[in-house]
Amino acid sequence: MSDDQRSLQSELEAVPGSRPAARAQDAIARLLSEPLAPGLYLVATPIGNLGDITLRALGVLARADVIYCEDTRHSAKLLQHYSITARTRPFHDHNEDREIDRAIADLESGKRIAVISDAGTPLLSDPGFKLVRAAAAAGVAVVPVPGPSALLAALTASGLPTDAFFFAGFLPAKQAARRTRLSELSPIPGSLVFYEAPHRVAETLADMAGLLGDRQAVVARELTKMHEEIGRGSLAELADAATEDLKGEVVIVVGPQQAQAVSDETLGARLADALAVMSLKDAARALADEFGVPKARVYGLGIKAKGGR
Repeated sequence: MSDDQRSLQSELEAVPGSRPAARAQDAIARLLSEPLAPGLYLVATPIGNLGDITLRALGVLARADVIYCEDTRHSAKLLQHYSITARTRPFHDHNEDREIDRAIADLESGKRIAVISDAGTPLLSDPGFKLVRAAAAAGVAVVPVPGPSALLAALTASGLPTDAFFFAGFLPAKQAARRTRLSELSPIPGSLVFYEAPHRVAETLADMAGLLGDRQAVVARELTKMHEEIGRGSLAELADAATEDLKGEVVIVVGPQQAQAVSDETLGARLADALAVMSLKDAARALADEFGVPKARVYGLGIKAKGGR
């Protein structure tokens, strides 16, 4: 057993012997006793609360030969907290291209490399996809180790539809480019999820209110941390309430465009046109998508128009 593995096991053995703690201790002991296969491991780390890390993530980090970090100084806090002393290397936008060759050489020689970001799941608005692509092309195993994600934490807590969503990352900092991007995203059916710098939240919400329409939205700040805050309302309401001195990490979730009110008469007229060139089943699907209404409603109108046949 390596020094990292002994340190981590000792750390967990110090936990009071309640049944959950004992089970966690047994689980991590089993993980640490097994060899870690060579490969590239994409390890999710806490977005605030250190207790959110998974046992599997701890086991991988403790047995890795190298841990690539977005910022080694930032990640040192997490690694020190769990007594993990594996070698770390920086991996960010400015050195990604030149680090890839060294990482691939290490992987091809049988090394175990973990990739982590400052917080959450790596590669989401963070560098790393080029390394994953190169590792896959070289025939190296790429292993996801899932866990915390600000994107999913905000979306699931928002109370907005989750059946279809689009993650847009960070919007452009300059207003003209930001408005252009929002206009491009506006027609997407489903919830929209953004990361945003705290000092730009107010102006971003104002642009969203003007370009995305009267949609429901959520501003989630400092998720899983002591000052966690989730604000709900329309985009206009949230824009009016936003301040420029906001602090902390922010996720904005915008609900889908509201379905337009449409009368049965309007639907019936459009349905009559559609039935001239397609079946009722296809027409119901097409008009439901066009007007944002239930397909059953359109189908029912078609049956009624045919005299109930």
